[in-house]
Amino acid sequence: MQLLTPILAQASGNQEAAIAAGVMAFLAAFAMAFIVIGIVCLIGMWKVLEKAGQPGWAVLIPIYNVIVLLRVAGLAWYWVFAPLVAIIPILGWIAYIVWIVWVHHRISTRFGQGVGFTIGLTLLGPIFWLILGFGSAKYVGEQPAQA
Repeated sequence: MQLLTPILAQASGNQEAAIAAGVMAFLAAFAMAFIVIGIVCLIGMWKVLEKAGQPGWAVLIPIYNVIVLLRVAGLAWYWVFAPLVAIIPILGWIAYIVWIVWVHHRISTRFGQGVGFTIGLTLLGPIFWLILGFGSAKYVGEQPAQA
């Protein structure tokens, strides 16, 4: 409510209540959208893990879900600690973003997808997790180099 103090100072009693109700409705709608997007991501990731031969329920358990996604990406479990560099201002955040793109690229290539899919998975995650999970892509794992 402190953020609304300058606005509310100019408003009468009814206007103040209307403004507060409007702000609360906006925040409730924002929270609902956030929850729906999170559920869509969970559903898509669940199907992706099942396609890769991993337990789908793993997406529900924090930290373990990252370990399982790293397993799908073909990376060692200790890469789960890489996001801790984000505590370093600016450079750590950049390194964290690079790590996310790298993991998404590894997952994309293991499902036979290319760089475009990696970009989509990174920028429009909920949609691309659903495409990967419910689409025709098959988990191919590590592919030998082509001669």
